[in-house]
Amino acid sequence: MSLNSKAKAKSHASEFIELLIGYVKQETVGPIKRLGRYVLFGVAGSILVSIGVVLLVVGLLRLLQSETGTAFTGNLSWLPYVFALLFGLIIVAASVLGVVKKRDTRSL
Repeated sequence: MSLNSKAKAKSHASEFIELLIGYVKQETVGPIKRLGRYVLFGVAGSILVSIGVVLLVVGLLRLLQSETGTAFTGNLSWLPYVFALLFGLIIVAASVLGVVKKRDTRSL
């Protein structure tokens, strides 16, 4: 083998390695960055929605305690807490069902 053909072979090999490295970076680093951004926005949205739901449930509790007059006084003072808890559980169940149904439709 001549010196010139060895240099060409080495050049082709190094070109192939550079092409392979570029391809691997393109196919792994790019999707990982997009996935990270997707997860970041998902976590931030989940935290904000959770805070909103807690405030909504506490607001409902305070509404029931203050605006119902004497309906929930005495032995019935625990009922607003039950109603607020049930409301919160309904919101959680609706959220879980929405996520499960969305996941099922994606797989089709």
